[in-house]
Amino acid sequence: MLIGEQPGDREDIEGHPFVGPAGRVLDRGLERAGIARDDVYLTNVVKHFRYEQRGKRRIHQAPDRWQVTACLPWLRAELVVIKPPAIVLLGAVAAQALLGPSIRIGRDRGRPVESQLAELVMITTHPSAVLRAGDYSEREQAMDAFVADLSKVAEWLAKQLD
Repeated sequence: MLIGEQPGDREDIEGHPFVGPAGRVLDRGLERAGIARDDVYLTNVVKHFRYEQRGKRRIHQAPDRWQVTACLPWLRAELVVIKPPAIVLLGAVAAQALLGPSIRIGRDRGRPVESQLAELVMITTHPSAVLRAGDYSEREQAMDAFVADLSKVAEWLAKQLD
């Protein structure tokens, strides 16, 4: 199970998670890590797209804490139904919503985190962070780090199947 922050503009319009630009980054990351997208349950902490209208464009705004709290019952219900063996929390909003405010992406990413949510819980950056990285070299480094985190999950899952 991969859990992001909230739907983006494309996701809100199409009604499916990770179908916009960040979804394309996620798809490349999953492919490079050897994880089939069809094998992953994708969802978000916040179930609606929070945005600011600027002309015809809808510009993403981070959710407020109360919006995260209001949506947590839906996410907890998804966890009960799906019962994932592994959870990857994509970005700080998802990580802090489920693991608490002391979680830090820079410090805690890419390693198992103690949690009752699943056998394996790991934190990584949100795919949109790859898109926001500076120049081409920085985006490639961000992508490589993202793939490395997903690869650790793939390796753990492969061991579970042995």
